[in-house]
Amino acid sequence: MSFLAALHPEIVHFPIALFVVYVLFEALGTVTKKDVYSKAAQIILVLGVLGAFFAVLTGNQAFTAYQNWDETTKALFNEHRTFANITVWYFTILLVFRTYMIIKKKFSPVYKYLILLCAVIGIIFVYETAEYGGQLVYKYGIGIEKTINNNTNVKP
Repeated sequence: MSFLAALHPEIVHFPIALFVVYVLFEALGTVTKKDVYSKAAQIILVLGVLGAFFAVLTGNQAFTAYQNWDETTKALFNEHRTFANITVWYFTILLVFRTYMIIKKKFSPVYKYLILLCAVIGIIFVYETAEYGGQLVYKYGIGIEKTINNNTNVKP
């Protein structure tokens, strides 16, 4: 399963981008009342949720594969994992509710604005997840392969 751990840095950016684009399409569909944006939002949300589940799976594998956790980085990882789980389940529930409203033909303007508000709130969870993940990588170097270049011919 270590191959999944190695995929985490590549995978995580897809749900981030998809959720942001989803909110934009949700807003366009709600404001313009054009069905094409609403349908696109549904598809993008499905893809975002699938990507988020895969990001959580690969992230858990990356946690298991990394051996050098200290108290600070482990606590930071736990915050990252908590927000990642909140994000994936929040958008999953939003997807289920949105799909239910479409199937039951109750996707009225009131519900569209409610879903848009929920989508914007969800982006806060995406941001927090990314913030903690970014700190793990850029502040503490978690997941960064450190190499030393001994080539003396290279000038800075």
